[in-house]
Amino acid sequence: STKIVLPWLFSGLGVPTFFTGLLVPLRESGSLLPQLLVGGAVRRYARRKGFFVAGCVLQASAVAGMALVALFYRGSTAGWLILALLVLFSLARALCSVVAKDVLGKTIPKKQRGRIGGYSASAAGLITIGIGLALLLDWRADNGQYIALLVLAASCWLAAALIYATVQEPRGESSGSASAVRNALANLALLKDDALLRRFVIVRGLMMSSGLAAPFFILLARDASTGSALLELGLFVALGGLAGLVSGPLWGKLADRSSRRVMLHTAAANALVCALASALPFLGGQVFGGQAVVALAMALFFILSLVHQGVRLGRKTYLVNLAQGNRRTDYVSVSNTVIGILLLVVGFAAALVAQYSLTAVLLLLALSSALAVLVGRSMPEA
Repeated sequence: STKIVLPWLFSGLGVPTFFTGLLVPLRESGSLLPQLLVGGAVRRYARRKGFFVAGCVLQASAVAGMALVALFYRGSTAGWLILALLVLFSLARALCSVVAKDVLGKTIPKKQRGRIGGYSASAAGLITIGIGLALLLDWRADNGQYIALLVLAASCWLAAALIYATVQEPRGESSGSASAVRNALANLALLKDDALLRRFVIVRGLMMSSGLAAPFFILLARDASTGSALLELGLFVALGGLAGLVSGPLWGKLADRSSRRVMLHTAAANALVCALASALPFLGGQVFGGQAVVALAMALFFILSLVHQGVRLGRKTYLVNLAQGNRRTDYVSVSNTVIGILLLVVGFAAALVAQYSLTAVLLLLALSSALAVLVGRSMPEA
């Protein structure tokens, strides 16, 4: 997790704060930027699940490499190496992202897609709770614990590859032998010609603050903490898992009814949570003690995790329902590539601002979500 485990690992390895601010932007943009080319390449295949399987294997390899880095390196060297492996992880994730939505659209009826996403989020949450509880039972401040988490994550990706290989995928559309580059350039024109897609991309770009905010909540807690680092990591992991467990099915059902409303409501909630979190540094110095601030950061992180599940399921369901066949693949690849560019720019800027003020960066993220509500109100139902 670039939002919980890797920030904590970076702290244990003595990696500078600037690197922590780059974790989420690099993971997300690295998996989104290549999707115009990836989408153009996979269009030629009527069955595409093999790309997902390959992506899972590559992600497992990257995470295993991070475990090796944590064993042998410290400081900025560890930071650069883990970021490089994170880029590899993200590029592999790009394969999975394009293909997963396409296979979902071919195998699951329209009114069940949000629910499927909710159930998968719930299952992931249950597993995450188990990992968090395991950390709570053995919370010695030992980097070996972080390394064990990375090895476990690599094993899970390999298991996912094996399971996905069994999916019965029907043949779909293919587009012959046109080059991926030519398809990518043609797809970019969709942003100019398709007003609905353009509006969706703008709203999604403004809503990406829900994903960017989480590491800064972790940093708020670490800065204020006087207790056990690994104990608090276990609590954050368990809270993130609990949020996925309890909210996934609910958001999925609501997204099947109206994915547009889910997007708007969660964007508004995210603006409020980020605004509240921005006050924590002041409260820590003027009102509460350090551990009270940690508790407040955990409570707000839990709410943020609930909201982010809704953001993800709402926009994914909306996009899958917006088109069919190769047009769906084009929509996914175009929107993801644009968001990838925005994540790099905004994420780098947020990392720089966070070096000087966590309050300022959280207020900017809150403003972004508030603007998403205003722009998104003009979007129709999908």
